Amino acid sequence: MKLFRCTLILSLILVIQQLKAQNDSSFVSLLNKKSVQLNVGTQGIGAEFIYGVLPELAVRGGLNFIPIKANDVFKISGFNSTSNVAADFYNIHAFADYVPFKNAAWFRMVGGFSYFFKAKGNLRVIPSDDYKYGDLVLTEDQIGYVDLSVDWRGLAPYLGVAFAHTFPRKKFNINVDVGTYYLSKPEAKVVGTGLLEGNSSQTSQLQNNIKDYRWLPTVQINFNFKL
Repeated sequence: MKLFRCTLILSLILVIQQLKAQNDSSFVSLLNKKSVQLNVGTQGIGAEFIYGVLPELAVRGGLNFIPIKANDVFKISGFNSTSNVAADFYNIHAFADYVPFKNAAWFRMVGGFSYFFKAKGNLRVIPSDDYKYGDLVLTEDQIGYVDLSVDWRGLAPYLGVAFAHTFPRKKFNINVDVGTYYLSKPEAKVVGTGLLEGNSSQTSQLQNNIKDYRWLPTVQINFNFKL
């Protein structure tokens, strides 16, 4: 994760420097131009192919994925436990890039759709101590654990803006996307085992609590190579 953050910060610095140095904002037709780009950002890493279909319009298709796993990200007061967090987001997408101002060709409006064939977050809370009840001692296995999972899998529209030219003026450029997805309605589930099995009844409450969590903002740095 530290390496990922460092890479993202360095990429943003490079984009800012490139935009400052980019004095040529004149419009050049996008028609029939092609490029491929690799990207890194808040939706993980991925790749795209871009093709100019009109002088002001290009389309791109690609994929992104971000698997995250972390342990002991939080503690529950008065309850000794370990926690495991996992997030898996995998998508394929089709976007359209439009240049609205010919005197500012470095600015683009972006819209399209993405299909998240995996979009799941999971939290598991596991007691880390034996539990004493009078003379009875219960082990961790007897106490059990609680799983909370949320799934946003499905089709999601996207809207955003992009900075720097759609296609490199020479062979390579760096550009940035900023936007948001509107995810499918989430499906939540709570599963408890052992003595914690009763927590499974909280599924409906969790579903109600997260029903409006559908916006997924993104920032993406693209390394674009002209074909």
